[in-house]
Amino acid sequence: MTGGRREGGAELAPPPGESPIIVLVRPQLGENIGTAARAMANGGLFHMRIVAPRDGWPQPYAWRAASGADKILDAATIHPTVADAVADCHRVFATCPRPRHIVIPVRTARAAAEDLREINARPLRAAVLFGPERAGLDNEEMACADTLVRYPLNPAHMSLNLAQAVMILAYEWWTATEPTPAREFMTNETRVANKGEVDGLLGRLMVELDASGFLDNQAKRAGMVRNLAHWFQRGEVTTQELRTLHGVVTELSRGRMRRGRKPDLDESPPWDDPA
Repeated sequence: MTGGRREGGAELAPPPGESPIIVLVRPQLGENIGTAARAMANGGLFHMRIVAPRDGWPQPYAWRAASGADKILDAATIHPTVADAVADCHRVFATCPRPRHIVIPVRTARAAAEDLREINARPLRAAVLFGPERAGLDNEEMACADTLVRYPLNPAHMSLNLAQAVMILAYEWWTATEPTPAREFMTNETRVANKGEVDGLLGRLMVELDASGFLDNQAKRAGMVRNLAHWFQRGEVTTQELRTLHGVVTELSRGRMRRGRKPDLDESPPWDDPA
């Protein structure tokens, strides 16, 4: 590390074309700038602009807190005012935790990310303003924006630090086009069994249960069979689980045949037999 900067860091680079510019307005601590860069890297954002940082720039603590997002900090530009930072932008969004008495479009982070994707695809340049940690953006800074972004959080406690605020937007930006399914059933080396395979196990199980006498009560037999079928059919059983259950049925069948009789339910069950 030289001058507070880590040698190397993650291999980050700006994506092709336009992508949102994160503008940190009057940030107070180097650590907050660094963790904001880390959040940007998580969400695939690269362009950072810093307006009038309280403690000047560069700040060694920023690189220490960035957790490898060094290249974002290396490429960050410093500006004296918000107007200067967004002068080359076509659209400007501003995060705003409190109501303002102005007429302006308001978006959630998710809707803002969708808008940003559409804007950048045209391609137009868009920036998102994040105010200083304590007070947020002032009225003159807000006047530079054409759209507000508000996060619907617990109204009893809506306080976020700078990196958290950046992370929410970065996450929504990334997931707007990320192909990971919202719901997934992990099967690893096996697969979900089809209905025919499940029916094959159930048929075999019924044969062995009849042979063992478990289903001798004719009045209850149909209901017991339905319950067993529902148990297997209501979930996504894998082929590996079916193979395991087939092995269980095989061993139960061998045990019954070795004993040469149906189990007497008035006696202790076989698994309790010390022999």
